[in-house]
Amino acid sequence: MNVPSRYRFGLLLPLLLAAAAPSAQEATCREISFPRHLQVSGSDLTLNGLGVRKATFLKVNVYVAALYVAQPSRDAKTIIESDKPQQLTLQFVRNVGVDDLRKAFVEGFERDPSPALKERVARLNGWMSDMKTGQRLTFVRVPHSGVQVSVNGEQKGLIEGDDFSRALISIWMGAIPPNPELKSGLLGGECG
Repeated sequence: MNVPSRYRFGLLLPLLLAAAAPSAQEATCREISFPRHLQVSGSDLTLNGLGVRKATFLKVNVYVAALYVAQPSRDAKTIIESDKPQQLTLQFVRNVGVDDLRKAFVEGFERDPSPALKERVARLNGWMSDMKTGQRLTFVRVPHSGVQVSVNGEQKGLIEGDDFSRALISIWMGAIPPNPELKSGLLGGECG
């Protein structure tokens, strides 16, 4: 079939728009896409929300976080106290040195100053490395076991304990998150 050239663009436009549109199976924040559903340890998890970590008074974007849960909730306490699997993924949008990461975890866990966590926080920090733009940290909360940690796709291990698991997610979901927009986004609000 010979289609006049003035009509070809009209025929191609819907195809081009469909290819450029974000998939209904993904959610996007700061041009970073995350699937809306994941399979983790045999459980179906749903994206609860996306948030941006902003640092310093200049509000510099550091990473986009994605929180996956078994039952979506807008209540931080429900997420912290959940005994269902969860996954928190941090995708970095700028380079972050290992010393800055370690300092951030130490400060985050200081909000729950349990001496029992100190050795496990040190183990977590021992697994950290410099993070480059596009790399990911992934934390999988495994009920009654602890947290599986992956650094840029490399499985590092499990840090045991529900107390550690709750304290870790409380860094983002607790009363004093790294920045309020991050927590709000993870709870299903707008991704800042």
